[in-house]
Amino acid sequence: KNDLIDFVVDANPHKQNKFLPGSHIPILDEKIIRQREPEFIIILPWNIHDEIKNQLSYISNWGGEFVIFIPKLKIL
Repeated sequence: KNDLIDFVVDANPHKQNKFLPGSHIPILDEKIIRQREPEFIIILPWNIHDEIKNQLSYISNWGGEFVIFIPKLKIL
């Protein structure tokens, strides 16, 4: 729901500035992460969480953490 998640990030420019179906959560460029410095980043594609964690490792600069929900809730 869009009242729980402010936005999602996708590296694919063709998906950016659109919305997730059903929830109408905006899909934005990764730059928004550096601007907002979120405390937690939820990684939805859990099967590639290591790759995403490496790409976004800079979030540790402000104490940000990664969260996955599948196969079980885990703060990385």
